Amino acid sequence: MPRRYGANPAATAILVIADITALILILWIAFFLVDANTANDVVSWVRNAADWLSGWSRDMFHIQSDTWRTVVNYGLPAVVYLLIGHALAGRVGRS
Repeated sequence: MPRRYGANPAATAILVIADITALILILWIAFFLVDANTANDVVSWVRNAADWLSGWSRDMFHIQSDTWRTVVNYGLPAVVYLLIGHALAGRVGRS
């Protein structure tokens, strides 16, 4: 079974990094929506990582609702990382 983007390990690495980055951000959104215990080590680690990954876009929009503010402030960078990562991997994979 052929791997995505052929056997180019650089494209595969870019895809994995982009996907893990988006997964961390989406995981924090899910933790926030279910009101996960932020004193838990895993939840705390995910929140800190998501804060760092979304630092460039957090509070870009002023939304009153905490739920929507979290979804937008962490969802936007997740989408951007996926789009850029997959586009870059596609370009590298064709090289």
